[in-house]
Amino acid sequence: MQVINDNNIAEVLASGKVVLVDFWATWCGPCRMLSPTVDDVAEEMAGKVVVAKCNVDDAEDVAVAYGIRNIPTLLYFKDGQLADRTVGVVSKDEIIKRLNNLL
Repeated sequence: MQVINDNNIAEVLASGKVVLVDFWATWCGPCRMLSPTVDDVAEEMAGKVVVAKCNVDDAEDVAVAYGIRNIPTLLYFKDGQLADRTVGVVSKDEIIKRLNNLL
């Protein structure tokens, strides 16, 4: 699992793969609910997509740059460009469906 910060976001997005970024914070209850789901997606989609987490308290510039106003927010990138977004707790099936649509 990649950890996104203000210094490495461009490098992660340049991986050439579909990238899922989970924007979260330690104090966020719904984020804690979604985290195991994101971990399961990372395991299931290993080798196909890059899954990364971005703590909004540690990477404020990244959160601002992508207009993160509510967490958890999942951003889906293809070819380094934002392609999709979900806000709130979503199911594993929904996340995988969105990722597969970008593959």
